[in-house]
Amino acid sequence: MSSAFTGSSRVDVDNSTAQLPRHTYISPAILNLERVYEQNRQLLQKKDGAKVPDPITIPQTKGKPRLLLMGQRRSGKSSISGVVFQKVSPSETLFLESTARIHKNNLSSFMEFQVWDFPGQIDVFDNPNFAFDMDAIFGEIGALIWVIDAQDDYLEAVARLNNTILHLQRSYPHINIEVFIHKVDGLSDDYKLDIQRDVTIRIQDELSDQGVENAPVSFHLTSIYNHSIFEAFSKVIQKLIPRLGQLEAMLTNLCRTCRFEKAYLFDVTTKIYIATDSTPEDMASYEICSDYLDVIIDFTQVYGNWQRSPDWRKHLEQAPWMQPLEDQVACERAESGMVLSDAQRPIMLREVDRFLALVAIMKEGSYEKMPQINMNVDVVVKGLTEFFEITKPKETRTTTETIAGRAAGGWIND
Repeated sequence: MSSAFTGSSRVDVDNSTAQLPRHTYISPAILNLERVYEQNRQLLQKKDGAKVPDPITIPQTKGKPRLLLMGQRRSGKSSISGVVFQKVSPSETLFLESTARIHKNNLSSFMEFQVWDFPGQIDVFDNPNFAFDMDAIFGEIGALIWVIDAQDDYLEAVARLNNTILHLQRSYPHINIEVFIHKVDGLSDDYKLDIQRDVTIRIQDELSDQGVENAPVSFHLTSIYNHSIFEAFSKVIQKLIPRLGQLEAMLTNLCRTCRFEKAYLFDVTTKIYIATDSTPEDMASYEICSDYLDVIIDFTQVYGNWQRSPDWRKHLEQAPWMQPLEDQVACERAESGMVLSDAQRPIMLREVDRFLALVAIMKEGSYEKMPQINMNVDVVVKGLTEFFEITKPKETRTTTETIAGRAAGGWIND
């Protein structure tokens, strides 16, 4: 067994950390994350023979990141919000009433953010009856999600979207515009792509005619009846996470060291994956991991909150164990595993904290190396915990820098 990297007192700092202000404190955890990320970038550069671009700088907002859901009436905005963030069954969204006012939802997960659902009849940029406070709406925004009904006439929706983008580019050019071409579950694959191509061309041509180049606009095909809506929101949320490259580097190193096929870091509440490794994305792998996470959550709700009696606890602490129940727990965090019967590929889940879970698809025969795998996963879980501690705003940190300053452990290769 050899160590791929170990925590040490001497760390080479790359340009990104060397350019920090002179009096800025850099914890060892930050330096370790920077080093892992730089190692991964160099590996990709050596493998592909091309320079790997630096990560995009994400503007830091003063308050909670905000997601705005906008679009025409009956386009599916409220259904999307209900399914993704409120655990509403897709079949139950058929009975949702049309939104008449702005709905604001505060969500506390691995990061705190807000979701604003705008009524389709409100045009904040062209409303003669009311003047909106643009800074209050767009000042703290992380992304604007524009929902287009693919099964309806979308020309007016595209025209309003173009008008919105042009206004935002003048005062808020950093805002990400995410276009959800929605309700595509009943359409053929060719027709979906035709609609996406048509919408993309119409928007790009209009922006080009107005002299707007390189606007941050992305397009997603979505439906609440499959995993595509969660996949799209995963892409949206990932753009709001500071230092996302370090997260991807940790998962990539884990997959390479443990020979995992794919690894995801899930937000347990929403089933959005906030990071994955650098291998090509596979929708089937995401669906398997997402469904497995659902099963574990269901089991937790059934058995995890069951209040045991004192007699039951006393019985377990007697012979042959003779230990307090807390000391008998093999792992402080939730851990599970199963084998997919079709390809004999084990899939494992490890809880990072009460909001995050690491889910990975392993290769056949991985159970023979579970001690090494568990040690490596422990290192990654510790690194992820430190990552989300050091990326919190200073005013919201709940622990001191000494927690983030613990040295990261070493990878164990087989």
